[in-house]
Amino acid sequence: MQAFRTRIRRVALGFIVILLGLFSLLLYLGFSTILYSHIDEELVALAEEESYRVDLATDHVEVSSHRQDDGDKEDEEDEREEFDDEEELQQAIRYSAILDPTGRILWSGQSTENRIPVASQVIAHVLKGETVFETFHEPGRPPIRRISIPLAIEDHGRFILQTEKSLQFVEETLQWLAWLLCGASAISLLFAWWGSGRLAGEALAPVKALSQTAETISGQTLSTRLTLTSPYTEFQRLAHTFNGMLDRLQQVFEGQRRFVADAAHELKTPLTAMKGNFEVSLQRARSGEEYRETILSNLAEVDRLTAMTKSLLTLAQFAGDRPPLALQTLNLPPLVEDVVSELSVLAHEAGIHLQTEFEPVPPFLGDASQLKQALINLLDNALRHTPSDGTITVRAVTHDRSIRLSVEDSGPGIDSQHLPHLFERFYRIDQARNRQSGGTGLGLAIVKEIVEAHGGTIHAQSQVGYGTTFTITFPTGKQSPLT
Repeated sequence: MQAFRTRIRRVALGFIVILLGLFSLLLYLGFSTILYSHIDEELVALAEEESYRVDLATDHVEVSSHRQDDGDKEDEEDEREEFDDEEELQQAIRYSAILDPTGRILWSGQSTENRIPVASQVIAHVLKGETVFETFHEPGRPPIRRISIPLAIEDHGRFILQTEKSLQFVEETLQWLAWLLCGASAISLLFAWWGSGRLAGEALAPVKALSQTAETISGQTLSTRLTLTSPYTEFQRLAHTFNGMLDRLQQVFEGQRRFVADAAHELKTPLTAMKGNFEVSLQRARSGEEYRETILSNLAEVDRLTAMTKSLLTLAQFAGDRPPLALQTLNLPPLVEDVVSELSVLAHEAGIHLQTEFEPVPPFLGDASQLKQALINLLDNALRHTPSDGTITVRAVTHDRSIRLSVEDSGPGIDSQHLPHLFERFYRIDQARNRQSGGTGLGLAIVKEIVEAHGGTIHAQSQVGYGTTFTITFPTGKQSPLT
């Protein structure tokens, strides 16, 4: 598996190689274009200047010829002899040559030895009035740039004027530039390799610290937190997120640890009571009625164990990824009426008035059996804490595109310090109250799990002496939060 640091260095180096390559290529091509353009401009200026000198030299030849004898006027010299006798022309156009329309050299300057023959296509283009540039590369000699332009001499016809210039300086300059770019690129790549390694090390230092911290964390060291000295916002956010995750894990782990300890304590109590009853019964011979009372007492403890085990299994099911819900479209008021009808007998025996208040509410997706269980747990809790002649009211209303179901009692109320812990497992407000009347301590925790599995929320409001209200809020969207 490839290291991420090596990957960063290779990617950074790859980008730098591409950028350096493009920069060097563009610089070389641009500089080469400028140099060759400059050579062409010099050749054009030189050709125009020498063309003008050819015209002046030709006029001088014509003036000299008028001073000769009249008999000599009838004898015309050929075109080559007109130019060979002029020393001034020889000095003026050392790098030039004059050709006739057939490509034959009529005259060439002092510095134009071993001239390369002119192609017929070039002659044709020049005689049409075009300017033609050519570059020649010969082994052992520097390249030559040549310009061919049309030359019209009055009373003599059309000719071709060629001027050339060595490209040795241009080639040497471009070669020097290429070596310079290669050297600069090599040095840049070395610095890039070193810099990318240092940058990668600095960038991955927080990740390394995070890995080292994670390796040291166990169930006993969940209080460990990561501290980064990096000045970058992203790494500070990473450390904050990691520490937040550790906070949540610590809370869950400690909650699970407390839950296991509380569950073991709750299970130990009835088992200890049962064992004590059996030991007392076996200490001496007893009557059948006494044995019957011992068995009935132990059966009550078994019932408590069964109820607690069932509650624990329910909590374990809802703690999984897929809570045991059978969703269907529900109408809340009839469901509440069924539960209230089932518990009205217990309320009547306790002298408590159990009533309902409904507003029109829309249907929603839910599991009828689980919601009934949640409502039964709330009402059972309210019945156990409401005195005789008290009132319990179940309300269902619509509020901000949601359904609110509340259970309000007229009991003694709950102190504010207990409200944040009401839905914790095995939490009891009155620790002195015996477990027989206080229940298993899991009822409200089960209610919370059922409500949250439906995508809802539950909270409690209470004031000492004025009763307690539990409010459940369900979303009324078309789509269930679990689908």
